[in-house]
Amino acid sequence: MAKPRRTSSPTAPPPSLGFSSVNIGLAGAGLLSLVLGYWLLAIGSVTLAPLLLVLGYVVLLPLAIIV
Repeated sequence: MAKPRRTSSPTAPPPSLGFSSVNIGLAGAGLLSLVLGYWLLAIGSVTLAPLLLVLGYVVLLPLAIIV
């Protein structure tokens, strides 16, 4: 009985995340917002620091992942 022939299929390239310069810019802005927010929190700013932290965690970093 004949052996079944194997067909060679082309190997697909590994999937990449595909981050663009927009993603990197948003992630950088998010990290900058977080660092500045924590620094202001350490100084004692109770108004601007939480706003920057929320902006970084809730808006900029998720946008960097989604876009």
